[in-house]
Amino acid sequence: MIRQIRGKILEIGLVSAVVEVAGFGIEVRMPSPDGLILGSEVSLMTHLVLKQDGLELYGFRTSGDRDFFELILTVSGIGPKTALSVLRRAPKESIEGAIGSRDLNYLTKVVGLGKKSAEKMLVELADKVGPRVHDNDDNEIFDTLVALGYTEREARKALQSIPDSAVGKDVRLKAALSVS
Repeated sequence: MIRQIRGKILEIGLVSAVVEVAGFGIEVRMPSPDGLILGSEVSLMTHLVLKQDGLELYGFRTSGDRDFFELILTVSGIGPKTALSVLRRAPKESIEGAIGSRDLNYLTKVVGLGKKSAEKMLVELADKVGPRVHDNDDNEIFDTLVALGYTEREARKALQSIPDSAVGKDVRLKAALSVS
């Protein structure tokens, strides 16, 4: 199992990066390659998936993000592409909070999971994540964006683009509105 990869960034795509390791260009799928710089050195925590048609390597900035990805994979019916999609759509802490507080509404509306997948995630992971205080700010921001005429897809995209440095409901709403 490949658990970490370190090397020079050769390419950056929308959902992946190519990292040069010992002369090989290895594609690493990521929740967000934002912040990576071509030609710079990077160290990523990884998860290797063996499929019938080949290998896929998933990369994360921290081992905590990788561990959470692997936790999502334990949910029956959720594969690596869905797990990565979940991590792309909302911050890990918000997803953990929603799972810990059993907030089905957040997982279906903000994260965009289907109702059955979200329910499975709550049932199978709530005890593993433990009770958490869940901040409903993103849920309210999502509802506000939809009320302003955004489609659910546009509202999710606006939420994804809010920088991590934006804290507080009003600041996060302003950031979501300024991006779109």
